Amino acid sequence: MSSPLLDTIRRHKAGEAVGVYSVCSAHPLVLEAAVLQALDDAGYVLVEATSNQVDQFGGYTGMTPIDFRELVMGIAGRHGLPEDRVVLGGDHLGPNRWRKLPAGEAMANAEDLVESYVAAGFAKIHLDCSMPCADDPTLPGDDLVAERAARLARTAEKAAVHDMSKPLYVVGTEVPVPGGAHETLGALTPTPAGAARVTLECHEQAFAEAGIEEAWERVIALVVQPGVEFDNLRVVDYERAATSDLRRVLDDHQHLVFEAHSTDYQTPANLRSLVEDHWAVLKVGPWLTFAMREALYALAAIEEELVPTMERSGLPSVVERRMLAEPRQWERYYAGDPQTQRLLRRYSYSDRVRYYWPDPEIQAAQEVLFSNLADRDIPPPLLGQHLPDQYARVRRGELRVEPADLILDRVRDVLRAYSLACSPTLTEDRP
Repeated sequence: MSSPLLDTIRRHKAGEAVGVYSVCSAHPLVLEAAVLQALDDAGYVLVEATSNQVDQFGGYTGMTPIDFRELVMGIAGRHGLPEDRVVLGGDHLGPNRWRKLPAGEAMANAEDLVESYVAAGFAKIHLDCSMPCADDPTLPGDDLVAERAARLARTAEKAAVHDMSKPLYVVGTEVPVPGGAHETLGALTPTPAGAARVTLECHEQAFAEAGIEEAWERVIALVVQPGVEFDNLRVVDYERAATSDLRRVLDDHQHLVFEAHSTDYQTPANLRSLVEDHWAVLKVGPWLTFAMREALYALAAIEEELVPTMERSGLPSVVERRMLAEPRQWERYYAGDPQTQRLLRRYSYSDRVRYYWPDPEIQAAQEVLFSNLADRDIPPPLLGQHLPDQYARVRRGELRVEPADLILDRVRDVLRAYSLACSPTLTEDRP
């Protein structure tokens, strides 16, 4: 089989320090920014939906896998990015959504989940059975995780319409929590090399016992912890010296690279080091909506300077009011006194704000913001005060002073760092 993702993996295993970043977001503006970046890079875009966002029942976004596919492909089509340059992935597919149920029920739901993703044309499937179910006496070990992952892979193989639609897989037992750590982080130890080898051995054996040895040849990546993570206020930076033994684990595996989760907020140099050290798939999610929120709130600050009080959107205040009215998505994650919680609701690296953008009141406020600024000329010094990088591109004639364009470009500031890390032939002087 051939695909742009598989080509990247093959090039990396042949000795090129190339990789791919995976956009883990369902927000239309983030997806549009990713498509625009792929067009500028003359490459492809890898977009992944998580099992929390998108499932056979709709997930928290209200989208099934086929709905998500239509969203992404619709955005790509509007901008002229061909479908064969769009790779869709499913992230953390397993019993996570149903972990409060007994394993039998949770895994039955997980099988339906995987089947729905594959049937919708998702080409990259992350099999994540690392979490315990209600009747598991302890945290599942490698053997049980691998057995459950192979069960889901067998379901995926059956769901593939023909050989060309059979997916690529990602496996692993040391899987970081989606969306960043919930607790305050201390020191973070990379996965021991021995543990990574055991994980691989268990999964290969489980695939064989499930009668899907051929599918093992399409396992392209192993999720391990390279020692990167973020919590509400801290980023744990990559230290390559700590992974010297771990990164040799895949030397004898001709079709396998590492996949790194929670790479958000790493420095450009760290991202490049990760790719060079065989983390050829870099996952990014909260950083993208964090950057989008920065741009939206910057535009709201500009609005305050230009628009009479009664006509303003008041977007940050509307977001705060809705988060307080519906605290389910943040209250378990943001501890402290009311002032600390207020700051975290707005500025935390974990970016729990991202769950609230579809809220109708917030959407209405955003539309007012866009309308207000579209009707007014933003003085260049005011733009430079709040969005200095976008101001510089406006000065160079590379960017229009339109609210949506400014937000897309701010999100692309993050994507540019990933693009450069994954494609060493690109240069920093691109638009």
